[in-house]
Amino acid sequence: MTDATDALSPYLPELLRLRRDLHAHPELCYQEQRTADQVAAYLQALGLPVQRGLGQTGLVASIHGQGFSAAHPGSSLGLRADMDALPLTEKTGLPYASRHHGKMHACGHDGHTAMLLGAAQLLSQQRDFAGTVHLIFQPAEEGGAGAKAMMDDGLFTRFPCQAVFALHNWPDLPQGQMAVRAGPIMAANIRFEIRVRGKGGHAALPHTTLDPIPVACAIVTQLQTLVSRRVDPVDSAVLTIGKIEAGTVENIIPNEAVIYGTLRTLRDDTQAALVQGIERMAEHIAAAHECQAIYVHKPGYPNTTNTPDEAAFMAEVMAEVVGADNTHPQIAPAMTSEDFGFMLQAVPGAYGWIGNGANGEKGVSLHHPGYDFNDDNLALGARFWDLLARRWLG
Repeated sequence: MTDATDALSPYLPELLRLRRDLHAHPELCYQEQRTADQVAAYLQALGLPVQRGLGQTGLVASIHGQGFSAAHPGSSLGLRADMDALPLTEKTGLPYASRHHGKMHACGHDGHTAMLLGAAQLLSQQRDFAGTVHLIFQPAEEGGAGAKAMMDDGLFTRFPCQAVFALHNWPDLPQGQMAVRAGPIMAANIRFEIRVRGKGGHAALPHTTLDPIPVACAIVTQLQTLVSRRVDPVDSAVLTIGKIEAGTVENIIPNEAVIYGTLRTLRDDTQAALVQGIERMAEHIAAAHECQAIYVHKPGYPNTTNTPDEAAFMAEVMAEVVGADNTHPQIAPAMTSEDFGFMLQAVPGAYGWIGNGANGEKGVSLHHPGYDFNDDNLALGARFWDLLARRWLG
C-alpha cells in the first residue's frame, strides 16, 4: 500500500480542506445541493463523467479501467458514500464547526464523502484494472431513505453493479482498525404510533371520563415484556418508547394520548411477530379500560445484511490494509439502522466499519454534539477503497 499512499500524499491537504469545508456547511437530507456541487466539481476536475439528480441530490461518477468499451464493459462494482448531515447543534468548538445552527455532521458523512473522493483520485490516476467502478454519492441516509430514492431513479439500471460496498466510521473501534461480518451487521427499524382514544372531561370528575393517560402508561409498561418474553434470548430486538403526548393543562382529562416508538430487529420474522404483539397488546389493554387503541405503522429501513462472499472479500482487503490483528472479520452486529440495506436487497455486497477513535481509544459516539470525524481516516479510507476496487476487478 506504500505506492497508493505516496500517490495520494500530494492531494491529502485538499481532501482535508474539502472535508472540513463540508463539515462547516452541513446540509440535511435532500438539501445537499452545495455538497453535491463540491463533489461534482472535484470529480469533474479529474476528468470523470458525473451524472446528477438521482434521488434528487445524489450523483454517480464512473471510472473505466483499461480496455473498456461499450461492447465489452466487463465487471463493475459500486462504492457508496453518504452526504447528508443531522438536525443537531454542534458543540465541538472546532475552528471548522458547523456554521448553521441546528445542523451538524455528527455521523461523519463529510468524511465518508472525502474518503471516496480520495479513492477517485487514486483510481482515475492509474486505471490498470478491468471493468468499471461506479462512485455513488448518496443523499438522505438519515431517515430519508436516499438509497431507495436513487434506486427508484434507476441507479442499478443506469449503472449496473455486480457488487456494491459501503464503509462507515465507527467510534467504538480505535482508528486503524476495521470490521465487517457476514449476515446482518445493522438492524431493521420501524417507527410506530399508538393513539389511545378515551373520553375527556374535568379532572375533578374522573368517573365521568375514560382517561387515556393511565391506559397509555399501562400499554408502555406491558410493551416492555414483548422483547423479554416473546423474543428468543439469542436473537436481538430493541423496542423503545421515545415520546408520549397527552393533554393541554393539569385539570383537564384529555380525549387522547399518543405513544411514539421504534422497533429494531435483526430478523424479519422477529419484526413481524413483534409488530403483531404491539398491535394486539395495545388493542386489548385499551379495550379492558373501555378505550380504543389505534396502531399506526411507519415503515423504516430493512436489515443491512452482508452477503457471505462479499463480506469475506471485504475482510481480506481490510486485513491487507490494516493487518489481520486490526481486522474484525465477524464483528457483532449493531442495532442501529442504515438505508444501505435497500441496496443490499438488490445487489450482493457488504457494509463495513472503519475505526474512528483516537490514540487507541474509543471516540465520541455518532449523533453526539461533540462528535468529529477522524481525519487520519482520509488516507486510510481512500487506500482501502482503491485496493478493494482493484482486487475486485482483477
